[in-house]
Amino acid sequence: VDFIEGLSPAVSIDQKGATRNPRSTVGTVTEIYDHLRLLFARVGVPHCPNHGIPIVAQTVQEIVDQIQNYSDGARVLIVGPLVRDRKGEHQQLLVTARRGGFARVRVDGVVRDLSEDITLDKMKKHSVEVVVDRFVVHHGTEAEADRARLTDSVETALRLGEGLALVADADGKVPERLFSERLACPEGDFSIGEIEPRTFSFNSPHGACPACTGIGTRLEPDPELILANPDLSVREGAVLPWQREKSTAAYRMAILIALARKVGFSLDTPVQDLSKKAIDAILHGVGGPLKLSYENRSGNKRSYEVDFEGVVGWVERSHTETTSDFTRIDLERYMSERPCPTCGGARLKPETLAVKIGDKNIVDVSRLSVLESIDWVGLLERERGGPFGSRERKIARQVLKEIRQRLGFLKDVGLDYLTIDRAATTLSGGEAQRIRLATQIGSGLMGVLYI
Repeated sequence: VDFIEGLSPAVSIDQKGATRNPRSTVGTVTEIYDHLRLLFARVGVPHCPNHGIPIVAQTVQEIVDQIQNYSDGARVLIVGPLVRDRKGEHQQLLVTARRGGFARVRVDGVVRDLSEDITLDKMKKHSVEVVVDRFVVHHGTEAEADRARLTDSVETALRLGEGLALVADADGKVPERLFSERLACPEGDFSIGEIEPRTFSFNSPHGACPACTGIGTRLEPDPELILANPDLSVREGAVLPWQREKSTAAYRMAILIALARKVGFSLDTPVQDLSKKAIDAILHGVGGPLKLSYENRSGNKRSYEVDFEGVVGWVERSHTETTSDFTRIDLERYMSERPCPTCGGARLKPETLAVKIGDKNIVDVSRLSVLESIDWVGLLERERGGPFGSRERKIARQVLKEIRQRLGFLKDVGLDYLTIDRAATTLSGGEAQRIRLATQIGSGLMGVLYI
């Protein structure tokens, strides 16, 4: 062949396995979840996670009342947030704070004097807050005398924080509380800051569940893997995690002997024949110390008391504290992935889940299949019978259009049965290939041949 013309540029899409990133989902790969985050940030209605009612703005006096409800004698810092988790050196903010007559700032949770030379790494995220006042809460007659000062401090903090103020316990005994001039529960003590797309990201500390860091699952010791062979007795090595370290075998056995003596079971009885009380004692420990004596490798006998946390507690602590990748991987043989007990697998903070459109939060929408999601988007686009008024519909129109297009591409390639929150690691090679094809089609290239 000497000459060929008219061929379109070709893009080859391999049928390879999906990503191994546990955070990656169908929604993140296709950018559908990114547009959902934008949609909920712009037109979602925040609710109180404790009372389930819509959140409303708080007045300065309501904020003052809640601070004065702190325990008598509590020492608190009234701070105005200037920047929250943003990269940069933020030198201009520090200069402005000095010129404003303030003496201290809190940088990444540490109170610093503004007379110091404060240098921040511009490549890392920082939180900078001006310390407006250090206040001791009083009850009774002194409370009224302090009210004017506290009101002035709260107003200043809200002005600096553009509607947000933080109250931190100087002694660290009470968690910090964020007060918002704009969004707060009228029935309780819950406030929420500005709602942004990153509020709904499980890859950002602003939105991710703090317990599982946005993974949705946690590795927890599994009793069935720890005592995987119930035909063996404890003396024969039924406690599998403790069989891997020969150097501490005598010490571990001394603990088990002391435990058997205290609870009343035999180390020579197969685990399957032990009582529930005995198995619980092995796995979760017992109240009070154990008196044990053992002979070390040098032949010296030692006797003392130890607290026994149980094998489950030992596995969990060792997995958390070890700096050895080999040890961590070895311990994971006795652990199983379970839904995070804090977020229930939703990956996000409770306040994030309390932002709703209609009766659904962003996780509810993510758990819909592609076909169900198309119906949900159609409901939002209705001029009559939908949850949006004319203003919200105008704000959401372009975002809904992008979401509908991407959902349509997934439907066109035969993936209408997938849910948006489906983990990318669970996709077959063909499903992953068709998702990449749908993503390429969505890019809007003209005259391209896909192979």
